[in-house]
Amino acid sequence: MNVMVIGCGRVGSDLAYRLYRAGHKVTVVDSNEQSFERLKPDFRGRTVTGEPLSKEVLERAGIEKADGLAAVTNSDPLNAVVAHIARRIYKVSNVIVRNYDPNLYPVLEGFGFQVVSSTAWGAQRIEELLSGTAVLPVYSAGSGEVKIVEMVVPQKWNGHTLGELLGAEEYLPVALTRTGRSSLPSADTVLETGDLLYVSATEEGIATLRSILAGKEA
Repeated sequence: MNVMVIGCGRVGSDLAYRLYRAGHKVTVVDSNEQSFERLKPDFRGRTVTGEPLSKEVLERAGIEKADGLAAVTNSDPLNAVVAHIARRIYKVSNVIVRNYDPNLYPVLEGFGFQVVSSTAWGAQRIEELLSGTAVLPVYSAGSGEVKIVEMVVPQKWNGHTLGELLGAEEYLPVALTRTGRSSLPSADTVLETGDLLYVSATEEGIATLRSILAGKEA
């Protein structure tokens, strides 16, 4: 897949390298040539220096043949405009926009972009970890109606089966990690203290799980 990454800051350089290592053809665009020094030495994608809003720069970078584009600069307006150009003018099928300022997230979302807000997600994740919540959301689907949550199996559930813990329809087991190895669990899987259990659940299901782990329904 031909992918363009607009912006070679901390996010852009890491993203470009990950895409390259995954076997994609990657082109990175940045107005500051020194930004490319953030790329790892074994990166073998293309780098293009120039203003991302320039038609000449975008076409030199190969936007006409791009399968995907990620606008990940620290400027929300710039990301939005580049994404709009990529989608509307060059018909790039997969366009992702990084949101830098959480206050502008609704604006970007209003344009119909696929938006990733690392700032808001990071703040939410830190809040959850600081609060000591036993059930932590790690992924949201749609508008958040269904989430994948991570939970640590407590001592009181050691030796019990997964079927005993997950007996409602509001949640489904996704994976279980034990001593660094993951597997697809079944209702007969015997739990051990410290297991990491990943569960797909509605908000009601998450509330039920938290109650169970807190001992309110155990």
